[in-house]
Amino acid sequence: MPRDMFGDVVNPTVKLGSKKWYTVPLSVLAHIAIFAAVIIIPLMAVGELPTPPTMMAFVGAPPPPPPPPPPPPAAAPPPKAAAPQPVSNPNAAPVEAPKAIVPENPAPAGVGVAGGVEGGIPGGTIGGVVGGLPEAPPPPPPPPPAAPVRVGGNIKTPSKTKDVKPVYPPIAQSARVAGIVIIEATIGADGRVKDAKVLRSIPLLDQAALDAVKQWQFTPTLLNGVPVPVIMTVTVNFTLQ
Repeated sequence: MPRDMFGDVVNPTVKLGSKKWYTVPLSVLAHIAIFAAVIIIPLMAVGELPTPPTMMAFVGAPPPPPPPPPPPPAAAPPPKAAAPQPVSNPNAAPVEAPKAIVPENPAPAGVGVAGGVEGGIPGGTIGGVVGGLPEAPPPPPPPPPAAPVRVGGNIKTPSKTKDVKPVYPPIAQSARVAGIVIIEATIGADGRVKDAKVLRSIPLLDQAALDAVKQWQFTPTLLNGVPVPVIMTVTVNFTLQ
């Protein structure tokens, strides 16, 4: 029973490979030859390839060239120099000699000349001044006062001709304040004190010292024989009694 079932497998009735051994290689070579003839050979024929159409490029016309620049303006001709005009001077000497000499007719005495001044000198100059003499110029202004010079060197200290003692302030006496006040005084050319200022101060005694110094008088100070104002330093001593 099993032999009947698997009999075809053990002893098949159809046998494969009945052809010759060279059949398959020949078939492969034939297919390759056909493939080459159909595809490869046409690709190798370069001359038979279609020529692609050339692409036409649209090229625009170039822009026109710019217009040429305008020609430069013609140079103006240089201005002509004006001809010098002769200056006419009525008082200038004549260039040519006159053909005839005409005698002058002087104005008679006592007769005025055209353009003269009433009351002028007969036969005088035209445009003269009334009275015949010009007005005198005004006198020059007086010279400015000389600046005061400081005492010292050739400038001698003036001598005091009037001395006034200072009045001791009662408040300074009550406070027992004493000392020396130094003052710079400006003395005029006449010897009187024109100005004074304190150089060394004692507050309770300054005003009393200034009041006394302004009443002093000195001899005039001479510089080259001329009295001049001077500046000098004076002291006022306050002493408690």
